[in-house]
Amino acid sequence: MPIPISLTWFGKKRSAAPPPKDRSRLRVGIPKVLNIWSTHQFWVGFLTALGIAPENIIFSSDTSEEQYREFGKGRGTVDCCYPVKCISGHYGELLFGLKKKIDILLSPMIYSLPSFLRGHVLDTLTCTRVMAGPENIKAGFLKERDVFAENGVIYASPFVSLGEPAVVPDQLYEALKDILQLDYEETERAVEAGYRALEAFNQKMRQHSREVLTWCARNDRPCVFVLARPYHMDPGIGHEIEASIQAHGFPILWVQYFPLDDDLMDWLFGQEIRAGRIRSPFDISDVWPSSYSSNTNEILWGAKVAARCPWITCVIRFSSYECGMDQPTYTPTQKIVEATGTLFFKFGDLDATKPAGSIKIRVETIVHYVEKYSPEIIRRKRAWLPDPCPLLPSPEPVTQTLEPETDVARAF
Repeated sequence: MPIPISLTWFGKKRSAAPPPKDRSRLRVGIPKVLNIWSTHQFWVGFLTALGIAPENIIFSSDTSEEQYREFGKGRGTVDCCYPVKCISGHYGELLFGLKKKIDILLSPMIYSLPSFLRGHVLDTLTCTRVMAGPENIKAGFLKERDVFAENGVIYASPFVSLGEPAVVPDQLYEALKDILQLDYEETERAVEAGYRALEAFNQKMRQHSREVLTWCARNDRPCVFVLARPYHMDPGIGHEIEASIQAHGFPILWVQYFPLDDDLMDWLFGQEIRAGRIRSPFDISDVWPSSYSSNTNEILWGAKVAARCPWITCVIRFSSYECGMDQPTYTPTQKIVEATGTLFFKFGDLDATKPAGSIKIRVETIVHYVEKYSPEIIRRKRAWLPDPCPLLPSPEPVTQTLEPETDVARAF
């Protein structure tokens, strides 16, 4: 008698889908330095899309002398760029200064940036010192022994071209596949999520800047415009100069988050575009032909905006100690801004020694000039621009009012 065979038992079954990878317990530390100040939302979006819990993405604190003395001393680098030198304090804080240890220290080497000027300039590259900074500083933690391995931390420094979204999945997959056990498809999805998060954040900030500018226009009040690199938002690098000015009642706008709405751009640049002097509101070829550096391009573009926008009556320019990328831009930026009578103040060579006394005196000087000259600057710059202004309410439509019947009758 033949033995019955269960076809179900011996039949070929479909392989089960791999279980979802649980990365929720992984803790990723990111040093809050350099271009992380303008791209942090990309990394948050990217990592959370991979399943890492938001509370397990830890940014180091703001730069400070105490941070360097406690965590970075003895691990410095031969580099005159102060914002690069500071990275060692941030690495040390993430390695030694947290109550709960991180598993991965993620310090990307960012080659290019997703600037709003991309497509209108030659390229949006980062400074070479900034780009190589993570590997440069890493050497200070390997010179005697591998401090990362000693603390059970994996060091990850992916080389990434954020200005070219098409190549980013390849770059991050190759760099992180063994560390995070990635597959390519989920890397692609995570990169898309990162760009969406970054774009949403930038839009939110620009919308807020527009609200500030609208308030200035409707109340005929001046604001102060900051031309600087993203890392100058770090209180330990920029010394909170803009906050000291804001305390006197003048709103602050940063070039990175100036509103880019079509109506505003057409109001500020439309006359020059129609006259054929520039191709678009974001064209800076008339003032800066070597438009390769992303941060430099934005500073030059910001100078053009400041020269035109009536309620920007004062520009403050920040630059760190011996910044080779900023030095060639000092004169062009100042000339562009001052061409329309807009006030210009430069804080150059900001360095590790916080010059509190001199900054206080200069802030008082700036406040005095802004209060004294802003009404005339606003009036003069407003007269150069066409009507209507998109920041002001539309004028009430003119309606024909009927004369009282008695007057009409008298006229005939």
